[in-house]
Amino acid sequence: MSTHRNTARKIAIFRGLFSGRADAYGTYDPETGRVYQVKEPVTDEVILAHLQGRRPYGVYLLDRDRTRAVVADFDTDDAWAPIQFEAAARQYGVASYIERSKAKGFHVWIFFTGDGVPAWKARRVVGRILTEIEKPTVEVFPKHDAVREGVAFGNFINAPLFGRLVPLQRTVFVHAGDPTTPHRNQWDVLEQVVRIEEQLLDEIIEINELGGPLDGNGAHAKTRPAREHCSHGLTPCAQRMLADGVTERQRVSCFRLAVQLKRAGLPYASAVAVLNEWSVRNRPSDGKRIITEREVASQAACAFDKGYRACGCEDPAIQPFCEASCPVGKAAGREIPRSNTRDEQQHE
Repeated sequence: MSTHRNTARKIAIFRGLFSGRADAYGTYDPETGRVYQVKEPVTDEVILAHLQGRRPYGVYLLDRDRTRAVVADFDTDDAWAPIQFEAAARQYGVASYIERSKAKGFHVWIFFTGDGVPAWKARRVVGRILTEIEKPTVEVFPKHDAVREGVAFGNFINAPLFGRLVPLQRTVFVHAGDPTTPHRNQWDVLEQVVRIEEQLLDEIIEINELGGPLDGNGAHAKTRPAREHCSHGLTPCAQRMLADGVTERQRVSCFRLAVQLKRAGLPYASAVAVLNEWSVRNRPSDGKRIITEREVASQAACAFDKGYRACGCEDPAIQPFCEASCPVGKAAGREIPRSNTRDEQQHE
């Protein structure tokens, strides 16, 4: 491959990952450290200057209310924190990539498919992971759910692979198990990045009851109804799901079933065995694959590790299986549509 074609390929890979607003970017003076904004389009020349070490490029990830990537900014050289984050994210099925930042600390990147996802969803999931590893104060980029009124651009974050710092093993991606060791071929890593779909964020938000986007007062603009608590034993909906399998929302369904199996007194290993048997009865729609044993184990671990108690009666994954005879639904005063009862479905 010619030098020109190889350069063009690297620029395309880079822009496919580290992009946001296209009409401005951030930078800094490598000599003085002075930070400033450049109100000019992000062109291939801007990216090339960054990769060659001539002028740093900082990306404004927040484009109105969407983002193509989210970053946890660990501002210390404690390597254990990003290791914990990467491992916790992986438990949710979220791939993340650790970068050693330009001066100290680490950035952990998560990338999204297509034109990105609502920023509030990305930030909420990252916030949840940070809470789980007891690092809730770590800064997250983008810093806001949407560009606020009177704020034109938000905050930029320095992009990786600044040519002047790469030889110093800074702004490079490192091994998840040893963040002090850079990957030998940075471009191989970037070419093989796994991008996360919005649906997975939705499932994580549902499972953890993280609420909706924040309003102007910092409160959730949309709140989920209070969840009722299951009594011991499996509810009718859980029994139907286990017997018939599901056609969609397999991860959320798996998690909800694991919660109920735990409350019914099954140990983790037994619950996983039941759920693996359940998975083969699933008939995913739209040609999607059946949930894997690894994913089953991960969802069950989430259910067993935390003090979850909700049956999830309002969850879209559960509602198609609700029955009028369900004692939980009756206790909550919830009306079950007749079309959801077993007798009605048998006559359709």
